[in-house]
Amino acid sequence: MEVQMKDVTMQFNNITAVDRMNVTIEDGELVSMLGPSGCGKSTTLFMLAGLYKPTAGEIFFGDRLVNKIEPEHREIGMVFQNYALYPHLSVLKNIMFPLKMRKVSKGEAEELAREMAKLVQIDHLLDRKPGQLSGGQQQRVAIARALVKKPKILLLDEPLSNLDARLRLEMREEIRRIQQEVKITTIFVTHDQEEAMSISDKILLMKDGKFQQFCPPQEMYDHPENEFVASFLGSPPINLFPASLMDNLKDVSISGTNDVITLSSPLKEGMDPARQVTLGIRPEDFYIETDEKKQGILGKTIMVERIGRDNLLNVEVQNKTVRAIVSPDLRIERGDVVKLGILPERAHLFAVHTGENLLDSKLR
Repeated sequence: MEVQMKDVTMQFNNITAVDRMNVTIEDGELVSMLGPSGCGKSTTLFMLAGLYKPTAGEIFFGDRLVNKIEPEHREIGMVFQNYALYPHLSVLKNIMFPLKMRKVSKGEAEELAREMAKLVQIDHLLDRKPGQLSGGQQQRVAIARALVKKPKILLLDEPLSNLDARLRLEMREEIRRIQQEVKITTIFVTHDQEEAMSISDKILLMKDGKFQQFCPPQEMYDHPENEFVASFLGSPPINLFPASLMDNLKDVSISGTNDVITLSSPLKEGMDPARQVTLGIRPEDFYIETDEKKQGILGKTIMVERIGRDNLLNVEVQNKTVRAIVSPDLRIERGDVVKLGILPERAHLFAVHTGENLLDSKLR
């Protein structure tokens, strides 16, 4: 089912938790709402669930306005952070519980519950109590219980935050598998960018209650709308340099160095930027320049860290730490002076005051 938010606003006294949200989530998509703590993502989810009534704006499920419809009549399934399972009931009875509330016959309810248990791969645990299950198994019970009533929309509020790293990885893959199998519109709240990047069709990134960008994960990473988006996505984070845009509007001089980089992407049409800008370079978009005649940022290596197939260098440049990911085949030690070349087609340029991305990077 399509979900549409039109100018949706939520205020608590004088605090605006969500500010004029305008988003359309297509039928069958898995969308992650991502952002730092307090950005309004859980508040948005609670409005979709009907637990909060928006101060202003409209929420549509398909062509139905749901602002005044109570949660139990919205055809949603919801999984909370703490799972909210009934400890005195078996797994089977926990899954059956929403159907019991709907007065579905016991035989039909049990059949549907067993079907959902098989879908989430806990059909061998139906006689156990929640206290006898691992965190991941409890999560599967909560998902089965949310899906057993055949909702049109599945809402997940930080569902993996209580799991250890290995289980988080396993369960996010399971959530994606289940979602694709039942083809249900799913909205997933998380503060973990890796989670959002790995399983989402699209990410809705928020800051201070405001929409920042809404698009597929890789597009958001490659073409951030502003400096906040670029900084929030990426681990290690993007490197930001104060810089000056030169008169030809193509060359950028990095402050405090003699380095100039020629941009590959044009400025956005109609853009008349100030000369002072912020240059953004992701760690993987550096390389070690060995040609003495070519430009590069000179710095002293203060740390070398092996991360899987790559080396992460911390390089001191003008009292600033620059992070670069390079091939482990290069023999670089702490204390070495290196020249960091920049891939110009991967550079980002942001306005100092607004943070807006100045480059029409989709024309690369």
